Amino acid sequence: MIKNSDKVDICIVGTGYVGLVSGACLAEIGHRVVCVDSDDKKINLLKKGIMPIYEDGLKEIVHKNVKKKRLFFAKSIKEGLHHKGHRAEAVFIAVGTPPRPDGSADLSAIEKVAEEVAKNMSDYTVIIEKSTVPVETCRWIEKTVTRFNKKHIPFDVASNPEFLREGSAVSDFLNPDRVVAGVPSKQAEFLFKKIYKPMKHSQIIITDVKSAELIKHASNSFLSTKISFINAVANVCEKTGANIDDVAKGMGLDKRIGSSFLKAGIGFGGFCFPKDLEAFYWLSAQKGYNFELLKNVQDINESQKMWIVKKIEEELWNLKGKTIALLGLAFKPNTDDMRFAPSIDIINALKKLGAKVKAYDPVSMENAKKVIKGIEFSKNPYQCLKNADCACLITEWDEFKKLDFKKVLMLIKHPILIDGRNLYDPAKMRRMGFTYKSLGRP
Repeated sequence: MIKNSDKVDICIVGTGYVGLVSGACLAEIGHRVVCVDSDDKKINLLKKGIMPIYEDGLKEIVHKNVKKKRLFFAKSIKEGLHHKGHRAEAVFIAVGTPPRPDGSADLSAIEKVAEEVAKNMSDYTVIIEKSTVPVETCRWIEKTVTRFNKKHIPFDVASNPEFLREGSAVSDFLNPDRVVAGVPSKQAEFLFKKIYKPMKHSQIIITDVKSAELIKHASNSFLSTKISFINAVANVCEKTGANIDDVAKGMGLDKRIGSSFLKAGIGFGGFCFPKDLEAFYWLSAQKGYNFELLKNVQDINESQKMWIVKKIEEELWNLKGKTIALLGLAFKPNTDDMRFAPSIDIINALKKLGAKVKAYDPVSMENAKKVIKGIEFSKNPYQCLKNADCACLITEWDEFKKLDFKKVLMLIKHPILIDGRNLYDPAKMRRMGFTYKSLGRP
């Protein structure tokens, strides 16, 4: 039974980028939220007010809503469902769905959550899939809950895909383009509208469950396609003498195309795009459709990372024993996320060629140290650039826009700058004395 109140008691399972941001933001719009995680270390940090991830604005709203007693943290689903006399009406599943070797999504964590929810719910509950999952996952959640729901408590399983960009996730949640809700019943639809009612200016799209599940994979795969397309066009520009900035601007002003995601670079990374692209390709194949376009998008992205290595070789010839300075490690600015970051493959390629690698990132250094070995991590960009044979921009942090390039010229061994994000003005950099290379700009 849904309570007669404007506020909803919510349990969020998972405190990663999606779960913690969603939980904090749902508390911010007035609901009572308990965030659950089986990782005791994470929950202990959160209870002390320490964020396990970096996300702009997250710490502030977490602290605010903990203080207002709207946001809580628990170590078990049982506690999350029945927290201090409150019963959760909605349970959001926001656990990890990492890729398997064959490209499919590992949904074992979701199955475990579904089992625990089934064993511990005590009244009508809407179980909401928030993680990015292949279509038909909600059907499996429903089967699992039914199997372990020995007390025959009524429930619905719904889909509410997230569209959060790391680095602006808090803003994206509170000011969304749209809220997608895939629901199996009017009762579940009513609860969804109640949850998102405080977000008065947001468009809520109600669909069937399978359509909602598919919307997320289709959206991320399309955005990945735009990125790989403009990167492929940048390669053509490089071979013809055209300017990718002008080409992208001319394309983007067409309302049918739009300017978003038409920025040439060394490829996309992060957890969502590579994983979702691969999972959508795998799912399509399983259903008997060869979605070859997605495979091509993936291939272009992988080869794009090596553009920067080829440019370094063009300038330095043999890389054995030479020092390469990398500015930026995270897959994008304003996040500490190193998952599928292009920097990882670039560093591995440079090391295979015998290069020494120095690197600096404003935020992601600690996470980078967990996945990258055998390089020198610097305390600041200038220490990173000192005595380097070549500098490479990997992540377009604001800090790198403000570098003192006169100082850089004094520190670096050879004034070679390879710009993997087309951040700087080519003419200006060359006037200053740099041998400057960027993507698709003559």
